[in-house]
Amino acid sequence: MIYDSHMDTPSQLIRLRNLGIDNTHAHVDFPKMKAGKVDGAFFALYTPASMAPDSATRYALEMLSAVYDAADTNSDLAAVTFTPAEAAENREKGILSLFIGMENGAPIQESLSLLRTFYRLGVSYMTLTHNGDNAIADAASEGKRWGGLSPFGKQVVAEMNALGMMIDLSHASDQTFWDCIRLSQAPIVVTHSCCRALCSHRRNLTDEMLKALGEKDGYVGINFYPAFLSDAFAKKPEEAALLEEADRVESAFIKEPGNPEKVKAWQKMQDRLHAEIWRPGVKEIADHIDHAVQLAGLEHVGIGSDFDGIEITPAGLENISKLDVLWEELRRRGYSQTQIDLISGGNLMAVYERVLSCSE
Repeated sequence: MIYDSHMDTPSQLIRLRNLGIDNTHAHVDFPKMKAGKVDGAFFALYTPASMAPDSATRYALEMLSAVYDAADTNSDLAAVTFTPAEAAENREKGILSLFIGMENGAPIQESLSLLRTFYRLGVSYMTLTHNGDNAIADAASEGKRWGGLSPFGKQVVAEMNALGMMIDLSHASDQTFWDCIRLSQAPIVVTHSCCRALCSHRRNLTDEMLKALGEKDGYVGINFYPAFLSDAFAKKPEEAALLEEADRVESAFIKEPGNPEKVKAWQKMQDRLHAEIWRPGVKEIADHIDHAVQLAGLEHVGIGSDFDGIEITPAGLENISKLDVLWEELRRRGYSQTQIDLISGGNLMAVYERVLSCSE
């Protein structure tokens, strides 16, 4: 049973990627998911913090439509999925389950009605913030506007509890995290983060946060982004400069996704990044899983790769088809198959069931 709690693939669909075929340089498509024995994933509707609210709402709806279109076009391979029970049925049929998340609460603007509408359309979790404070809460990258949740954000937490919609704190500030732990009546999820004790990035969780997640019966999906896995990543000036150049190339690609020259430049840059920059790999991912298991508990840890949302991947895990190397590393460390089944997806489906049950 393999379910990934966070992929940014919807933004790639806007760039005209066909998920039904094996795409060169892509982290995720349906053939790669099948090759990696993946049963399903949460496809996140990511909107940048710089986007105005009306634009964010429209963009989120465009991505949402693109996910539905991809499932309709490939109905023999995948289906948009609303519940763990539906995912179990899809698994029996050999069909991939496409759950939908929303990364950044900006698209709901300041409207609980819009929140409910996105939930009705299939959005199973909402990452409250991205890289910037918003109307709901403070983000890890800023953390200066509200001192945690805003007054509206407290209403959002209560409404998400009532709906059975998972609250994701992957980009939240520390104070936002603790506000949600205190106020939420349902378990909390952190769909794509790592452990701050092993890598000091502010996006990662402290030991106290990991313990609180376990006590709240929640979930953390370990992120594959090298910058969250190791402080040693991109410390050399030439590596940092190359990453900055890669950001410019990708920005140009996003603005003109159908431009063949921009596509080639982006693909060439991907090859350079992976050839010229040292990257942490499967060992470091397993280290973070170990640490999270020790503090949050075995039943509260999974994977949230962030594939299609990261410009560079961990060594040896360049796309979703290669997940077997991670399970092999966990076996080498003494995890049983039953334990691996929990980490690879069982825990994610279980926490979603718990959140749904709190709304009943």
